[in-house]
Amino acid sequence: MGIKLFIGGYPLEMDEMGLAQLIAPHGDIVEMKLVRDKKTRKAKGYAFVVMASENDAIAVISALDGTKTSNRRLIVSLAPVLDK
Repeated sequence: MGIKLFIGGYPLEMDEMGLAQLIAPHGDIVEMKLVRDKKTRKAKGYAFVVMASENDAIAVISALDGTKTSNRRLIVSLAPVLDK
């Protein structure tokens, strides 16, 4: 199942491959979804990434949260869990 992370503040021109290349050195990615505007298909600047393990998730948060990329500051945190 994995651990879901919220990734915010990445450069809007970054695509799935670019985001994966940023995250992958710190852990195994199971799934990734960049949130896009439904009409324009432009990235909204945040994504949800499922990491393979808790250790991978912690490594990504530790390595990337608060860092700058293309003059934007990344926000990396555990995604909120919504009860159904």
